[in-house]
Amino acid sequence: MLAVLGFVGTLTFVTGLIHLYLWKRLIRDTTRAGGWRRAGTLATAALAVLVPVTLVSTRSAGMSWLAWPGYVWLAVMFYLLVVLVVLEVPLLTVRLLARVRARQVTRVGAVPVAAPPAPGGPPVPGGPAAGPPDDGVAPDPGRRLLLARATAIVAGSTAAAITGYGVRTALGPPRLDRVQVPLARLPRAMDGLRIATVSDIHIGPLTGVAHTARIVDLINSLDADLVAVVGDLVDGTVTELGTVAAPLARLRARYGSFFVTGNHEYYSGVEEWVTEVDRLGLQVLVNERREIVTPGGVIDLAGVNDPTGETMAPGSGPLAGPDYERALADRHPDRPVVLLAHQPVQAAEAARYGVDLQLSGHTHGGQIVPFNLAVRLAQPVVSGLGEVDGTQVYVTNGAGFWGPPVRVGAPPQVSLVELRTR
Repeated sequence: MLAVLGFVGTLTFVTGLIHLYLWKRLIRDTTRAGGWRRAGTLATAALAVLVPVTLVSTRSAGMSWLAWPGYVWLAVMFYLLVVLVVLEVPLLTVRLLARVRARQVTRVGAVPVAAPPAPGGPPVPGGPAAGPPDDGVAPDPGRRLLLARATAIVAGSTAAAITGYGVRTALGPPRLDRVQVPLARLPRAMDGLRIATVSDIHIGPLTGVAHTARIVDLINSLDADLVAVVGDLVDGTVTELGTVAAPLARLRARYGSFFVTGNHEYYSGVEEWVTEVDRLGLQVLVNERREIVTPGGVIDLAGVNDPTGETMAPGSGPLAGPDYERALADRHPDRPVVLLAHQPVQAAEAARYGVDLQLSGHTHGGQIVPFNLAVRLAQPVVSGLGEVDGTQVYVTNGAGFWGPPVRVGAPPQVSLVELRTR
């Protein structure tokens, strides 16, 4: 309970600061005191409240109507912040140049001019024609207002355009990524074994059964040897989303379809979902390993739970976090092993057991640029094929989205991983 309150409090504080900055740049700096400024202030306050309320409440079926306005505004807010911060540097430069130029003009105008001579006396310097002393320059209110409005127009139109593009990308069909991964221990007769890999489908309040069906149809069209669903399948309970997940029962693969938990399963009732996924025909790898026997040889396919289970799974049961020893120990040393693990960071531990290839998701490829730069601080591989301590790691972008229905720079993805001999 304290953790939830802490999360909500931090979220409210951060979004409040962001909206205060947006209010200053988009409302206060662009309007004069009066009705328009009051209306803009009220709208900004309402949007500041909308963000944390959306993130906290849309997991409840009765509040799902908040999802679209709340999450779309979250994306617009993010890009408004990014664009305005980027514009701060040229704006500061323009202001400094204008101030320097104005001071130069003032100095020229402040040169003393001789006053008319008094009758019978010499000329008197100074007088009414002298300019004001050089004690700074008052800004031009009209010019500053024009600059602020131009900035607001650029930021608003850019944020809206990027968000619109991102919504279209996120809601569009997943793209197919094909990658070949050489494995030193793969028998030559198994060269070309294909694993259709998908993660982060995130069935939830903004998706429907058509979203799931489209992903299943794409995977089935690949005619893969194996299907690997590497976590974050859902954002809600079985009661709320069971019918939306139903198309998963149509998944087809020559040697079976497999599933491992992601962190969002633990937020959504992991035990019920493990039972439901199994009922739909996917084999759930709960810290365990299966021998995949093909005419060309045998490969080990292992799966470990998401680390979130260490804190959120009840007791010390089978879903309480990853157990690499149970899943990977006592293997045949000459047999290649592919590990399904939701988070790329799990490869550091997997490498200790000689895993040839780990298939992961979790990162969404960053989902919205430039957020991918922050993801790199937490995960060793953000998207595509990489390596961690000698273990190859392939990270798929995910076929859905979390939070804003927006993807920029990281399109939704289903991946076909083809294993090759060296």
